[in-house]
Parts: sequence; structure tokens; C-alpha cells
Amino acid sequence: MIRVAGTVLVVDDNPLNLELVSDVLTAAGLTVRQAGSGEEALRVARELPPDLILLDIGLPGMDGYAAVRALRADPATRGIITVALTAFAMPEDAARAREAGFDGYISKPVHTRSLAEVVAKLLSARRRSA
Repeated sequence: MIRVAGTVLVVDDNPLNLELVSDVLTAAGLTVRQAGSGEEALRVARELPPDLILLDIGLPGMDGYAAVRALRADPATRGIITVALTAFAMPEDAARAREAGFDGYISKPVHTRSLAEVVAKLLSARRRSA
């Protein structure tokens, strides 16, 4: 099993998805915070900036696209790695996510065996470039 250090904010309005992703990342050694909405994600990210945010696109209220734009517009959060975590799995959905400002894209259902590895690669790439 992969072991990685860092803090991840998982944002999903589905409690089962939230717990599954959180459990997988916690088992890999990451510190995990949770949010159930885009608005809550912004608040948590500003108060305790994580290293990476896994952000569902299909959130009620402020969706993931609006949330990532708000994160990018705020100097305190613009440097946080943001990854779209979504059931929208067509190639044009990945392109739209990148255009909106996401650094990466993971489609649902989440592949629990590779999720921590993907997160670890994103975190290590950012650390190498910093």
C-alpha cells in the first residue's frame, strides 16, 4: 500500500462517497478534512488550507466549477491543488474541468486501489516544482 503525507479536503454531497474517499486516503497516511458543499469547502480551505482538494462538480448550490473559480480568485487559496471528482466521465467533461481551473480530474466511481497513488503523484509533482 502507498503511504503519503499531506492534507486533503474531500468535498462531496453524498455521504457514502465522502466516507469512502476519506477512508482510502486516511489509510494511505493522509490527513483528511471533509466538506459537503462548495460553500463549506471555501470556508474550510480559507481557514485551514489543505495541500489538495478533491472537489465534486455536481454539488447543489455552488457547484464545483463555481467553487474552483472562487478558489483560484482568492490569493489565500489559488495555489491549492484542485482535482475534479465527478460522475461526469466523458472526454469533454475532463477538458471542461481543466478549462474551469482544475489541476486534475478523477471520474466516479472512484477506483479505490489507485486513488491514493493518483493523489500522491499530484502532491509530489507540486512539491518538486515548488
